[in-house]
Amino acid sequence: MKYLNIKLIISFLGLTSMLNGVFMLFAVPFSIYYNEPQKWDILLAGITTIAIGFLLWFFNRNAKKNLGKKEGYLIVTLGWLMLTVTGTLPYVFTDTIPIYTNAFFETISGYSTTGASILTDIESMPKGILFWRSATHWIGGMGIIVLTVAILPMLGIGGMQLFMAEAPGPSADKMHPRITETAKRLWIIYFLLTITEFFMLKIAGMTWFDAINHAMATMSTGGFSTKNASVAYWNGYPIIQYIITLFMFIAGTNFVLTYFALKGRISKVFNNEEFKYYFIGTIGLTILITVIIVNFQDPNLVSGIDFPKPWGETESAFRHAAFQVTSILTTTGFVSADFTMWNSFATMLIFSLFLIGGSAGSTSGGIKIVRHVIMIKNTIFEFKKLLHPNAIIPVRYNGIGVPKHIIYNILPFFVLYMLIFILSAIVLTFFGLDFLSAIGATASSLGNIGPAIGSLSPVDNYAHLSVGAKWICSFLMLIGRLELFTVLILFTPFFWRKN
Repeated sequence: MKYLNIKLIISFLGLTSMLNGVFMLFAVPFSIYYNEPQKWDILLAGITTIAIGFLLWFFNRNAKKNLGKKEGYLIVTLGWLMLTVTGTLPYVFTDTIPIYTNAFFETISGYSTTGASILTDIESMPKGILFWRSATHWIGGMGIIVLTVAILPMLGIGGMQLFMAEAPGPSADKMHPRITETAKRLWIIYFLLTITEFFMLKIAGMTWFDAINHAMATMSTGGFSTKNASVAYWNGYPIIQYIITLFMFIAGTNFVLTYFALKGRISKVFNNEEFKYYFIGTIGLTILITVIIVNFQDPNLVSGIDFPKPWGETESAFRHAAFQVTSILTTTGFVSADFTMWNSFATMLIFSLFLIGGSAGSTSGGIKIVRHVIMIKNTIFEFKKLLHPNAIIPVRYNGIGVPKHIIYNILPFFVLYMLIFILSAIVLTFFGLDFLSAIGATASSLGNIGPAIGSLSPVDNYAHLSVGAKWICSFLMLIGRLELFTVLILFTPFFWRKN
């Protein structure tokens, strides 16, 4: 009979809390620079979080280091909850979000890189709090990269299992054979890309504060902005929107492929099937929506936001089409225009991206492109088997036969994803949401996107949701971010059986 190593789990949660507290302290200098009275409250929140983490770690530091799969699942899920619970403290201590449900919603939206917000006047928030809000994105974004590349494959469920259809776990062909080295290289890439975007946005016309916040939100594919109008605030600065579009696309790419690109192995990037579909799909949809906007869109019904140029101009149409396609496909959720005011066909195209997601091994949420690719290939394979039942026709991805266990993993994932989507939308209507809003809230929360449709359009927010609806959306953000199985397996009776 094997028992859970509870002490080891608690010690990990303690380390998570301490790291979270250290990140909180980085928000204090911003409050000091802007002479905000909330600096002491943020400092207290950071110290409290570190103290909680230290106590949890200290009293369990001598735990046996035998980490099994069950402990792994619990550490991943409870670790994210620990981040969220302690991450609410700056909002609560500063009284900027005094209602705990709202604070929890905003925090888990940050760590899950969803970007859905309950704030009605973002620009009135203290700068230290706005930085912390963006930092939750950045922490969650890098956390999910390390999780999907280094930890989830060990548990047999990670998106990186699908990378080049290889066996679970890091390998030399992926990046580096040792998990710690893999994580370190990913952190370096993530940090350097964030800094690069920061400088480019600053040069393009953003203030240094807006630039650092938007760089963190972009690379994490989070979408929290420092402006009420999101990136539409800079519609008079096309270069800013092009820079963010570029970095959203990079953030939605498998970070291992980004590593290969930085090493000069460009061919490995463009030979990757998932990247091909990602690249061609983004370009194709951008061109299609641009044509729709230019030829069929009433310029007066584009958005509630004023544009510096008439939407009849091709450049403006292309820029906003590219921005919104990339933003939704990568599940970033930044807004340059209200796509729900576009031509109905264009709006449906955008909404279809809610159910696709970015690349496996990226900071994007959603189902992931590679799962769609393998599902489609497996469907074609089944048709071929009907005609040639004795033929051996393997499902190939990147020229390699996909193991059956990966296909068997993808099929229930799709079924479970759609089942949760349908049931959650039904439950949200019980809490007062209309049909479109319930569908939009579910797709957006589960896919970690942010803006939705109905009463949750890109120019609205989640503040008007009932308490129950906010908790449901918070749960959807969590399970969507952690690939469903990681969380839901904890609710099965066989998980808790001793074996």
